[in-house]
Amino acid sequence: MKEKIINSDVIIVGKGNAALCSALAAVDQGAKVVMIEAASEQESGGNSRFAGGVMRFAYDGVSDIKKLCDLQPNEIKDVDWESNTKEEFFDDLCNVTNYKTDPQLSEILVSESLDAMVWLREQGAHFTPNYRHQSAVINKKRKFFGRMPLWMVGGGPGLVSDLTKSAIKKGVLIHYNTRAVSLITENFDVVGVNAKTSDGLVQFFAKNTVLACGGFEANPEWRTKYLGPGWDLAKVRGTRFNVGEGLKMSLDIGAQSFGNWSGRHAVSWERYSPEFGDLSIPESSYRHSFPLSIMINADGKRFVDEGAEFYNYTYAKYGAEVLKQPQQFSYQVFDSKVKNLLRPEYGDKKVTRIVANTIEELADKMEDVNRDGLIETIKNYNSSINQKIKFDHSKKDGRKTIGLEVNKTNWANTIDTPPFEAYAVTCGITFTFGGLKTVPDTGQVLDVNDIPMSGLYAAGEMVGGIFYFNYPAGTGLVSGTVFGRIAGKSAGSSLT
Repeated sequence: MKEKIINSDVIIVGKGNAALCSALAAVDQGAKVVMIEAASEQESGGNSRFAGGVMRFAYDGVSDIKKLCDLQPNEIKDVDWESNTKEEFFDDLCNVTNYKTDPQLSEILVSESLDAMVWLREQGAHFTPNYRHQSAVINKKRKFFGRMPLWMVGGGPGLVSDLTKSAIKKGVLIHYNTRAVSLITENFDVVGVNAKTSDGLVQFFAKNTVLACGGFEANPEWRTKYLGPGWDLAKVRGTRFNVGEGLKMSLDIGAQSFGNWSGRHAVSWERYSPEFGDLSIPESSYRHSFPLSIMINADGKRFVDEGAEFYNYTYAKYGAEVLKQPQQFSYQVFDSKVKNLLRPEYGDKKVTRIVANTIEELADKMEDVNRDGLIETIKNYNSSINQKIKFDHSKKDGRKTIGLEVNKTNWANTIDTPPFEAYAVTCGITFTFGGLKTVPDTGQVLDVNDIPMSGLYAAGEMVGGIFYFNYPAGTGLVSGTVFGRIAGKSAGSSLT
């Protein structure tokens, strides 16, 4: 059977947020763009389809928010929009990555984040205030906490849908069920992509190729190889198609690996969720209210400081802590005092929830947890709380425990008011941090000698060097937008 050949100016591999932003930016430079996506149309969209849709970007106040969504007069008057200045954003990114984040990449990410958000809106994306997740009315004025005031309408699926419509309208040709398997080179220049389809091999040729097809989080072999023993047992929060092929095909031709290859974004996740993300229940498995809980392992013991920070700054590393526990699970335990503060998904039908009217009854029902250990842990926890400090979920309140092996530094409430509830969680991996080394302001991939590789660009999860050890919530989609836009613009403008 004769191989099929398709020619274009720019090839985009992948179809998540970063890939779509690359495609739109390349088209705006006058390029003819072809996108190849391993998934079917129904499953396409990469990890972006599974994202919650919150966005972390630099802004100085309500005047910047108004550039992104239309606000009613009462929203301007009755909402404290505060700010997330470039300095605050940069500090957050540096703090959670232990100052390992690449200075050039992080500077571009932070400084261009607002402009990228404005550009996203111009491309058809829709934003709305993030009242549903991280805000509260305090003294008759709504306040945000966590510095993420906006949410993508429809979450990640809404973003992918909006950008797909714009891409099609602008003439981007999308090939589904088309898995890139290798790069085509001539005299060390990348000139195209070999792709596998149900009809056989298809060769896509173009002046430039942008790889935006994700990390290796859906590949259990690579997770074990790079992240370590036990990571083959983690649930995958997102798409099953991100198995590292874009990384492999780049490394095979001499691209330089870069960043935290043993690092990953991993969260507390419904213990009995599907092995991969399920678009029919997009947020049902989220368990992000853990700062209001105590987290208990199979021995009946606490193992992390649940209240170290707002969940935005700890959730992406605490999944790894859960994976370390016996049998790779834990329970989040709450009492009725905070029930009304739990995120909506805790009330979903597909939730592993245990309810009891006494601690002893709760311990009896948690069959896979050491009963006596749990009772002793809660007793010691309750007696260690500094109750002179008032509980306030809208800020780091300093209400803490004293004298425990693992203290809780904020939001420490006694577990003493029934009904008590326990939610079973395991580790859900979102994406991997290791990637390729790129020229920060063009997205061009560098080889092992730090020489730009002609015809090859990268964006999204494939860009290494931004995240190390941990991750500030809401940064992934913005990073994909910033560096996707840069890579697409560079690929589309360097055709002559």
